[in-house]
Amino acid sequence: MFDNIRADIAAVRDRDPAARSAIEIFFLYPGLKAVRMYRRAHWFYKHKCYFLARLISQRAVRKTGIEIHPGAKIGKGLFIDHGTGVVIGETTEIGENCTIYQGVTLGGTGKDQGKRHPTLGDNVMVGAGAKVLGPFKVGNNVRIAAGAVVLDEVPDNCTAVGVPARVVKKGIKRDGEDKLDWVHIPDPIALEICKLQMQIDNLAKQIKSEETK
Repeated sequence: MFDNIRADIAAVRDRDPAARSAIEIFFLYPGLKAVRMYRRAHWFYKHKCYFLARLISQRAVRKTGIEIHPGAKIGKGLFIDHGTGVVIGETTEIGENCTIYQGVTLGGTGKDQGKRHPTLGDNVMVGAGAKVLGPFKVGNNVRIAAGAVVLDEVPDNCTAVGVPARVVKKGIKRDGEDKLDWVHIPDPIALEICKLQMQIDNLAKQIKSEETK
């Protein structure tokens, strides 16, 4: 558990330019506080002390505004930036060195039994307000844009955008080498409209060509 906490602190220092020291991060960052309390709660959860586990997790919600179910499985180096409104469900699995921004939900659809929540690979970034809903896999090195609603599996090394989310970019490098460009990211709806417009233009040309014969 202590190795995980050290890795969580290092993750904040690496990814947040506003972080000044490990002491500041440890005592003043709500995202780290939520993850620290989750790791304690998860220890009790694994030892079937479910009441104590939920008690700790609910105290974390009141203190930080971040709700992480103690049954979730979270690897080293998770960075929850700002964090208000983040919800992580019971059967969620998160790999190493992931970043989650405020307002993110890793939840279920209400239709599944058993494994109900998503599995995130390593080096995944989930943008502000995004929702990842269902028991599917989000691959390694994936970027999910702000406000996206992901309802299906996302392959490794991709960027997912939109409602519902679609893959708009492939071949992303490992974390730290290829950051998501929030300004110039493709709009999947606009791309589809452009394709339809091109098809309409081609059909119009064919009709005009037939009329002139």
